[in-house]
Amino acid sequence: MPKPYPKEFRDDVVRVALNRDEHTTIAQIAKDFGVHEGTVTKWIRKAEIDAGSKPGTTTDESAELRELRRHNRLLEQENEVLRRAAAYLSQANLPSKGSTRS
Repeated sequence: MPKPYPKEFRDDVVRVALNRDEHTTIAQIAKDFGVHEGTVTKWIRKAEIDAGSKPGTTTDESAELRELRRHNRLLEQENEVLRRAAAYLSQANLPSKGSTRS
């Protein structure tokens, strides 16, 4: 997987793309910066969402959601361990099913 472009570089490309004149295409800007046109379009869409001019999940919300999902997965694993431990301990405390003679 290729390394992501630095944030400053992405911000510069988006700034140039948003402030372009009507004769400059996104494809030309992408070519000038050595980035794929689809990548520039994606960066612009994300910048517009982060700025609040388009609906969608912002970068901060995405990061928070990722962190909450990771935390939730950890809690589910901990609950499963506790369930198994409780089941094991409850079996250990049952009287043996051996002989009924004293």
